[in-house]
Amino acid sequence: MKIIIAGAGEVGFHLAKLLSYESQNITLIDTDKESLAYADNHLDIRVLRGDATSVSVLRDAQVAQSELVIGVTSSETTNITLCMLAKQLGCKRTIARISNTEFIDNKDALHFPDLGVDELISPEALAATEIQLLLNRSAFNDTYEFEEGKLTLVGISLPATAPFIGKMVKETEKIFSEVHFMPIALKRAGTQYTIIPRGDTVFKDGDQVYFITVKEGLDELYKLAGKKKAEIKNVMILGGSKVGYKTARDLCAKKFNVKLIERNKEKAFDLADELPNALVINADGSNVELLEEESLESMDAFIAVTGNSETNIMSCLVAKSKFIKKTIALVENMDYFQLSHSIGIDTLINKKLLAANNIFRHIRRGEVVALTRLNNLNAEILEFLVKKGSKVTGTKIRDLDFPKDATVGGVVRDGKGIIALGGFCIEEGDRVVVCCLPSEIKKVERMFL
Repeated sequence: MKIIIAGAGEVGFHLAKLLSYESQNITLIDTDKESLAYADNHLDIRVLRGDATSVSVLRDAQVAQSELVIGVTSSETTNITLCMLAKQLGCKRTIARISNTEFIDNKDALHFPDLGVDELISPEALAATEIQLLLNRSAFNDTYEFEEGKLTLVGISLPATAPFIGKMVKETEKIFSEVHFMPIALKRAGTQYTIIPRGDTVFKDGDQVYFITVKEGLDELYKLAGKKKAEIKNVMILGGSKVGYKTARDLCAKKFNVKLIERNKEKAFDLADELPNALVINADGSNVELLEEESLESMDAFIAVTGNSETNIMSCLVAKSKFIKKTIALVENMDYFQLSHSIGIDTLINKKLLAANNIFRHIRRGEVVALTRLNNLNAEILEFLVKKGSKVTGTKIRDLDFPKDATVGGVVRDGKGIIALGGFCIEEGDRVVVCCLPSEIKKVERMFL
């Protein structure tokens, strides 16, 4: 697939990096010479210096032969203009990164596809949504919803007290009369290896385990994992960034008690005007004494979303030392992102990865309708829409020639989530959630073509 990416910043570079691993034909456009030089030296892609909204530059990038154009520059105006031009010049599909979420909220009324923009992506809005999901599933350190919650992916770090420590997967399935969840991936404590669990896989103390579950299975997972469902009501947000503002606004709308700390005086006053239901404090949130003065210990959750990853991590560690139930830090450095559970913070979130997950589903083959990469694990979750005539249609799961390092986690059929075991027969129109290691993605995709 020939793909053009405009913008060699953090999001653009990260996308180019991930897509180059997929052996895609990538052209990266930017006006910054140093950013392009760095990308050219580190990635197997073509770089092109120039204005992404220049018709001559787009023609040089062979836009007419491109299947996808992604605008992820820092200017949403540039990104939208680029997509409109690219569509006019013959590109098949376009995606624009934006910061103004009003465009997404009103996309049906504005008819962006008619203008040449097929998809709108807001990394900040995605991060704010991710934070809300994590607060709603407070005992879990990762969560992702398929089909508006018909199936839910949750990640749990197993404590020594979990009742199925030392038991095999097939043994834990017998604890409840009906199966409402399925383990789809795990990583052993102290290792970097991702395991796709089978019936004889044994759960161990400290395992980071990911489950696919239906709504009925969430309470069961709380019990099995030895976790308590803690109510989150009082939330402290460090940083009035776009993510901080959107998170505070959305949480206030859901009747959370929100306290937001912003060090820039002018910005703090603006936020106070825009967030009448939140308490906005103009102060340096990296000051531990200040956090204590603002009753940090009375908070149920602490969310650090400043522009500095180190500040976010350190402040979350301070909050964790005060026994805060839930800590979430926004990080830009992918190296930090890989250390989330070992450094003691409940969850790290990364805008680049969230944006990449949303954009990836437009690149995958087959009928991929959703995709997410697991936090801290080398695995991917894909949701496929089953087509007539595909290899999986009309076949029981146990009879599929499925790769060893891939597993079916669940199925959504007729609006209902189902935990699909070996005897389940996949039908046309089903939405099937699959977990697999990167090495098996192409094999899995071929089964759904």
